[in-house]
Amino acid sequence: MHIEKTKLKDLIILKSEVYKDNRGFFKEINKKKILKKNLVFDCLSHSKKNTIRGLHFQKKNPQGKFVTVVQGEILDVAVDLRKNSKTFGQYFSIKIKYDSNFSIYIPENFAHGFACLSKTCTLYYRCTNYRHKESETTLKWNDPDLNIRWNIQKPILSNKDQNGISFKEIRKNIF
Repeated sequence: MHIEKTKLKDLIILKSEVYKDNRGFFKEINKKKILKKNLVFDCLSHSKKNTIRGLHFQKKNPQGKFVTVVQGEILDVAVDLRKNSKTFGQYFSIKIKYDSNFSIYIPENFAHGFACLSKTCTLYYRCTNYRHKESETTLKWNDPDLNIRWNIQKPILSNKDQNGISFKEIRKNIF
């Protein structure tokens, strides 16, 4: 298992060894000594094709997220909202399948979302902090200033995700 850096500081891809045979495959997801993060809150998310979830973040009690796809395929997206970061306002996206040999770690103070590209998808993610409902915030998934290429014509969205706030608004009131 090794770490691959991305263009956004602290956002990393954790590559695993995948052992395949006629029964299927086995892979290690995380070794604590590699990630060196205290992951205290586990979540499971299941979605159908063309669902976009996000872009979510917490203003208080920000969460780092260690994301693994256990079924299906997604486009995973993270937006850097750290106001003193050189990559503030930039996003990173990557396709992840259930049999990919990697997971992704999204640092605290990033907005995170994903699009389900397969018939259904299931994600398992571990967070560095608990859910803090009062500070949950949604960044508009299709904000023109971010110009994220989701490649989904008719997305399925929750009310919360349909009514996200603009990046301009976040820039004015960042943390």
